[in-house]
Amino acid sequence: MSRRGWILAGMAVAVCGGAYIVVSLVTHEARTSQWQARYMSRLGKSLTYEILPGPSDSIRYPHSGPYDLRLGYERLGEFGERLLRQGYVTTAQSRMSYDMVRLMDQGIFPPYREKTQAGLVIRDCNALTMSLDRYPQRQYDNFDAIPKVLVSSLLFVENQNLLNPEYPMMNPALDWRRFSRAVMDQGIRLVDRGHGAPGGSTLATQIEKYRHSPEGKTQSIADKLRQMTSASLRAYRDGPDTQRARENIVVDYVNTVPMSARAGHGEIEGLGDAMFVWYGEDFAEVNQLLREMDPRRPSPRAAQAYKRALSLIISQRRPSYHLRRDDTNLDALTGSYLRLLAASNVITAELRDAALEQSLDKAAPPQRPAPEPWVTRKAVNQVRNDVQHMLGVESRYDLDRLDLTVDSTINREAQRLVTQTLQRIRNKDDARQMGLYGKNLLRDGDDPSKLVASLTLFERVGNASVVRVQADNVDQPFDINSGARLNLGSTAKLRTLVTYLEVIDEIADRYRGMSVAELKAIDVPRQDALTRWTVDYLMKAKTPAERSRQAVLEAAMERKYSGNAGEAFFTGGGMQAFTNFEKWEGERQMTVRVAFQHSVNLVFIRMMRDIVRYQVWQEHPDAATLFEDRDSPRRRAYLEQFADEEGSSFMTAFWQRYRGKTNDERLKVLLDRVKLPTPRLAAVRLSVTLLSVRPDTDYDTFARTLRERLPKKFQPSEEDLQALFVKYGHDKFNLNDRGYLSRIHPLELWMMEYLGKHPDATLKEILDASEPDRQTVYAWLFKTRSKLGQDARIRTLLEREAFEKIAMRWHRLGYPFESLTPSYATAVGASGDRPAALAELAGIILGNGVDAQPAAVRTLAFAGQTPYATTYGLRPQPGKPLIAPEIATLVRRSMLDVVQAGTAKSINGAFVPVNRKGQPQGAPLAVGGKTGTGDQRFQTYGPGGRVISSRAVNRSATFVFVIGERYFGTVTVHVREPYAARYVFTSALAVRVLRSLAPQISAMAAPGSNDATLLRCRDTQAAPTMTTLQLPDGSPALDGRAGGAADGNLAFAPNGVVDK
Repeated sequence: MSRRGWILAGMAVAVCGGAYIVVSLVTHEARTSQWQARYMSRLGKSLTYEILPGPSDSIRYPHSGPYDLRLGYERLGEFGERLLRQGYVTTAQSRMSYDMVRLMDQGIFPPYREKTQAGLVIRDCNALTMSLDRYPQRQYDNFDAIPKVLVSSLLFVENQNLLNPEYPMMNPALDWRRFSRAVMDQGIRLVDRGHGAPGGSTLATQIEKYRHSPEGKTQSIADKLRQMTSASLRAYRDGPDTQRARENIVVDYVNTVPMSARAGHGEIEGLGDAMFVWYGEDFAEVNQLLREMDPRRPSPRAAQAYKRALSLIISQRRPSYHLRRDDTNLDALTGSYLRLLAASNVITAELRDAALEQSLDKAAPPQRPAPEPWVTRKAVNQVRNDVQHMLGVESRYDLDRLDLTVDSTINREAQRLVTQTLQRIRNKDDARQMGLYGKNLLRDGDDPSKLVASLTLFERVGNASVVRVQADNVDQPFDINSGARLNLGSTAKLRTLVTYLEVIDEIADRYRGMSVAELKAIDVPRQDALTRWTVDYLMKAKTPAERSRQAVLEAAMERKYSGNAGEAFFTGGGMQAFTNFEKWEGERQMTVRVAFQHSVNLVFIRMMRDIVRYQVWQEHPDAATLFEDRDSPRRRAYLEQFADEEGSSFMTAFWQRYRGKTNDERLKVLLDRVKLPTPRLAAVRLSVTLLSVRPDTDYDTFARTLRERLPKKFQPSEEDLQALFVKYGHDKFNLNDRGYLSRIHPLELWMMEYLGKHPDATLKEILDASEPDRQTVYAWLFKTRSKLGQDARIRTLLEREAFEKIAMRWHRLGYPFESLTPSYATAVGASGDRPAALAELAGIILGNGVDAQPAAVRTLAFAGQTPYATTYGLRPQPGKPLIAPEIATLVRRSMLDVVQAGTAKSINGAFVPVNRKGQPQGAPLAVGGKTGTGDQRFQTYGPGGRVISSRAVNRSATFVFVIGERYFGTVTVHVREPYAARYVFTSALAVRVLRSLAPQISAMAAPGSNDATLLRCRDTQAAPTMTTLQLPDGSPALDGRAGGAADGNLAFAPNGVVDK
């Protein structure tokens, strides 16, 4: 051989040898994954995160994947922005390592031990669990808990070599044989589109796919590579040996594999939930059957459980098709796999045969377990509602599946005890034991089971008003405290008193700097009593101290009003009369202070009249000309406004009556409403009504209608009918005359005629079209001889405008509704209120006129023990001054007077602080409040304000209170119709209920050590300067560091964890 030949031969040998070495190395690596293990385990050491105090500058959130969306990880950035705008700050957050951030920026899913179960957790102020949601609900705790027959069957179907112990460093994300086959099939499919191309996914990559890929699907080769890379990094996270990681893959897959969805349950994940939802199987029973099953002699029940579990393992590739649509195909497919499993010696022939005999009939959708009674969930539901609103989560279903722990301000033990007490009220024996029977309380024959009782209790902690208790005794989702509009009676006097003092203060500020001569020159309208009194007071004041805000307001509290109930008041569009509770109250004049202490109605009716007149003259300094000058353009404008508003109100009511009906149905309703006192009048009224609304009615229809509706013994003759048809035709009388003749409102006749021509007209179209006719119908009002009627209508409009201004004042202090009832009766509760809103006002008064951010949520900890972990804590900003401190002080003092010697004196001294042993400790807490008895009725008034008829709709007893320096709230007892008329209790009943709760509230309010009892919340203790980050189970986290809240704010204890 030539030298050239030897060289070529040597090169060939070298190439072949090199190729052999390369193939050997690749083959070795494919079997053992040694190089991958070394590289990826080293990389895994740098993919770390730790949770530290404050916001993070190195964190990323996932952008796709059902798992990340369901647990809320994908929306964490959005949630954070919303919470920061609502007074929360980032108290702790994950810091990702540089390599983890870089990896996520490249689209790789971060490698960490992902949760297989998560959900919303709500805890109380002492970190005691109040509500716990976990999805999926049925899980295997570890690998050994899974029956071996399920593991072997799963691996045979999906990933046969996953647990091969021969290669401890094997990469579970890559099965080279399946991957090569999948690549080859995909290549063939490029040529032959009909060629099947099954995936090459291992269990590890399947988990990555259904958790983190968009819609849980592989959309491209890049997606597949991303899944494989992420699964590989996750497998080598704890080192090169993947045996434990591979077992965890089996556990995670069995616990989280998607199994479609079912009505009444929602999304189904994991084998445990799927067995229950699709087949009605008890998870624990199935596992016991499969663990104890003799594979040589399997019982029919064990064989059935196995076949059902196997069918679910198989169906995961097309879960919706197999589980929701095609039972037959799934049964046949499961049978095929049973034969393959037996042929491969994975299961015995006996188990195969026994399973083949079993059916796969689906169970009916399982009923949800009986929920906890609504009555015990009121506070939790309020927290849920708050969190859902704060985060902007669309549904309760989505909220419950977030990986979120909420620390609320609720005191769980106090909530439980208060709820129990309120429930006891409905039992007659318990109500007697609580002292609820007696004068002004329940009478001997009264049934307490109809009573609805509620309590809302807040505590001022720094700049926040936190909810401690929100309870009632109604086993319904409706929350009485924050959802109802109730007549809370004389508690409205609290709002009225604040408004009265604010008005006096405004007037004094306006004129305080004037000399006596300047004050004398002020032209005060005769009816503006408040301005007149304030100006007169300032003229008499001799020193700057006497002109000070404090002095003026003190004097205003000593201003006297009459309690006389003999006067009728023009208010709310008519004359009304009011009564006092006690006879002596109407026989004397009394100061505002005394009237508030004893809740004298007529004093506050007159006070509201003064406030309304003040507002009128502030808005209309020349209001007198409206009544004196009949030709005033403004007078005409007000009358036109009244006609338009009242006419629109009538039209709206008529539209509600006839909406949704056909024209024939509408006509029947209208004709049924025509009153038929005598045969002659009956015929006239029916004729006018019918021909007004159906002007094109022919004679035959007219005659037939009258004959059908008139009594048989008073049937008109043909001649009479013809005369009626001609005389009362549509064109014979104007709209007002037709209304007079028919005794049907002219605008109702107009609307019925309009609807006859435009049956689908909307209310807006009707109002627009009727505008000129509404003025025509009120033509009588514009005639000069109607001056008294005109003046009354103008006063009504001015009163409405005044109440709009008063409503703005009340809104500023938490009044929850858009408008007030424009009547002096608003001072005694006619406009309604909500217990929680009334408590808010008490909190402002307790805070010396400064509001505090209401809060039921202290902290929100998202994604604990993950790279996305973030905790937000409430750091409310200093409140806004809403009431002058001098006013707040005076009002609070008056509330104390009510308890010390007024309508709530029965509760004086009831709140005695106790120590941890329940023993009295210190002087009784100062208690103040305002009582209110609501007697809501539908009443009809006659001339002079005389009541013609009255029907009880709602009776309530309410006490809004402040206790000590921190606690405030409301307690309400009410009963609705048809039972309301049976009771005569007063606000004394609410005061007695609160007294029965005094031991629990006293324990909450007691000063003590930092070791909170169940009735003393930790977040009221002084905040520490350094706290230790804790895991959810309470154990300290590694390297935990956190700064505490400043004194006077809520103290935070965010959860934290370091994962490396």
